[in-house]
Amino acid sequence: MWELYDALIDGIPRELSVEEMANNGGVSYVRSGEGVGIGMAFNVDTRPPMITEDLLGQPLYKVAECIKSWNLNEATVGHAAINAYYNSIQTAAENGISVSKNRYAEDRLNDPFISYQNMIRGKAVGVIGHFHYLEKLFAPVCKLFIFGREVYPGDYPESAAEYLLPGCDYVFIASSSMSEKTMPRYLELAKNAYVVIVGPSTTMAPVLSEFGVNDLSGFIVKDNVLAHKIVSASRRGKIYTSGQKVSLKTVNK
Repeated sequence: MWELYDALIDGIPRELSVEEMANNGGVSYVRSGEGVGIGMAFNVDTRPPMITEDLLGQPLYKVAECIKSWNLNEATVGHAAINAYYNSIQTAAENGISVSKNRYAEDRLNDPFISYQNMIRGKAVGVIGHFHYLEKLFAPVCKLFIFGREVYPGDYPESAAEYLLPGCDYVFIASSSMSEKTMPRYLELAKNAYVVIVGPSTTMAPVLSEFGVNDLSGFIVKDNVLAHKIVSASRRGKIYTSGQKVSLKTVNK
């Protein structure tokens, strides 16, 4: 079950280190050089942390290993450390991800719930996580199954994914599933579907195609200072105001 995580950690250059951090309410920020990563999960502090020493100055790959922690707040730090490398502007560009030169960009083509409306028409679609506008954008054109820990009217509990995901044609998985360690199981259940990972903590790593991911729909931080302020709650706002939505299609099914 750890193969996916090990592949991401192994790809991080060993010379990189953690230079700045912030954590607030299940959201983490890690900066290494100019690269910034965001990690997200439910705000649950159930287990003692894996690492008790100061993480600042530690090798980035070492902090990235916190993704394996069963303390979910610590796991978000590990995920943010992974993303500080893969979601940096430099690495993203090297992996063929188009990043606008503008300070901010909101590209509707990189919003999966807009860009996939035609592709999912008439299909069975599973979505892990209750995203905004699903009822407006997806529900009218497909057979929609929404799974979540926080269940809204019409949603299915997470446990229903074991039964319903294998029958879906398209599956959209919340990026927070990486920190929560449910990602590998969801990918196994969705192995016959077209799979999209969605959210600001999506790891923009091409290696995820080897685990059945077809599209990475994530986020690149461009304003490191603003992102740090938002995560640390010293400034109100949405994290998307600090960068640009991006996408990377990996394998077509």
